[in-house]
Amino acid sequence: MRKSLIQVFGFLISSLGWLFVLCSMAMDFWRISQIGGQAGSFIIKVAWYWSNLWKDCYTDSTAITNCRDFPVLWSVAAYVQGVRGLLMCGLTLGFFAVVFCFTGMECTYIGGGIKTKDKFVLAGSVFHFIGGMSDIAGYCLYINRVARNAFNQNRQPGALRYDLGNPIFLGLVGSFLILAAAYVNGTRTYADPWSRGRSLYTGYYRPSGQYENYLGSSNSSKLSNISQTTPDKLSHRDAFV
Repeated sequence: MRKSLIQVFGFLISSLGWLFVLCSMAMDFWRISQIGGQAGSFIIKVAWYWSNLWKDCYTDSTAITNCRDFPVLWSVAAYVQGVRGLLMCGLTLGFFAVVFCFTGMECTYIGGGIKTKDKFVLAGSVFHFIGGMSDIAGYCLYINRVARNAFNQNRQPGALRYDLGNPIFLGLVGSFLILAAAYVNGTRTYADPWSRGRSLYTGYYRPSGQYENYLGSSNSSKLSNISQTTPDKLSHRDAFV
């Protein structure tokens, strides 16, 4: 029961993390820059320049947005291509990880025996970990590029200084949820120390081989004498009862 709950919890957490990553790829305002809006004039004009992985846009104070879609693949900036590739690679691995973990959970009726299910869960945890690290690498690459341009002392006059948008933080939260779920599924279910060596009747751990030998060499005769009962004693006990 405990193992099933851990698996279900890890599955839900990982699925939520992948949903966050997928939503961040479709969201706008990966980076945003605001110009205008200062006081001192009768008409305050504000404009926003923002970008995501697919287009550059401009929004004025009247909420009119003009966008320029990125051209063909080989003419897009190299770091944007890298972020796209890392996130898509992570999502692909995450799809297989979700399938493997769903197949390997004890509460499902597919996947074979217990050992086979544990192997599926372990494989899904590995895919979750690799996919989560790929997503984190993609987000860190984008953050590094935006931060370098923002804090560059040799930035050209008039160049825009962008800030990080909400999709970056949403994606990072999703990536850390994926890694947490991979840890839960990989270490708490496949190699659960609480289920090793327990007896069906007592629930205690069985001693290892060296302790068995030690106990057997010193107390084997005493245990054998205690466990032995003569027919006379049995007959007296039964008569008393």
